[in-house]
Amino acid sequence: MKLDTRVFPDITSLSRAALEEIMRILPDAVAKRGRFSIALAGGHTPAKLYALWAENYKTQTPWSQVHLFFGDERFVPEDDLLSNYRMARETLIDQVPIPAENVHPMLTDFPSAEKAAEAYEVELRRFFVDDAPPAFDVQLLGLGIEGHTASLFPDSPALAENQKWVEAVTAPAEPPQRLTLTPVVLNQGHNTFFLVAGGDKRNILSALRIEPDNQPSKFPAGQIRPSGRVLWYLDQAAAS
Repeated sequence: MKLDTRVFPDITSLSRAALEEIMRILPDAVAKRGRFSIALAGGHTPAKLYALWAENYKTQTPWSQVHLFFGDERFVPEDDLLSNYRMARETLIDQVPIPAENVHPMLTDFPSAEKAAEAYEVELRRFFVDDAPPAFDVQLLGLGIEGHTASLFPDSPALAENQKWVEAVTAPAEPPQRLTLTPVVLNQGHNTFFLVAGGDKRNILSALRIEPDNQPSKFPAGQIRPSGRVLWYLDQAAAS
């Protein structure tokens, strides 16, 4: 695969560059559609980006026109330390004047992950209105050492999903019960940013690079090929 990469010395500079690009995209999206939608990711690298957003662009961001969604979530209570929503709330949401109705978490107070996934698809359909799968202005994704992204792990049945927008999945990780956007949605994004940091990501990046462009990838991250722009933000440790 040809990866359009941007390489930075460390996680801070990587996060700052991705954030600057988000801030360039945001006013254009608002001008075109009256709002800016972004699908957030969990993990250490996005947490740095969210903290920088709250610190450096709190007053410059038109929060009334920004809508925060989530690419995946662990099926745990929202105050659990493993909750992606909790991390985003502590680093960004609680630090800025975004209206509560503009935050769209994957709610986990349902009797099952399947019911939670169904509810989030209803939320997406209510917001985007059109029956076509939504295209986020920006979607943030990570990369696992085995090639997973969002909560789409190798051999997951969700990778073959062609109807549902949101799926409940069982992951080979803790906690195993999760919710994730499916490729039906993730392959629509206007701008997709993979945020990848750490030396443990070198091998999977090398494996992705040597895969042919004209064949299906065996890695979930390689199967996300939106028609929009895809940028890979790497720190030096991951890129080396």
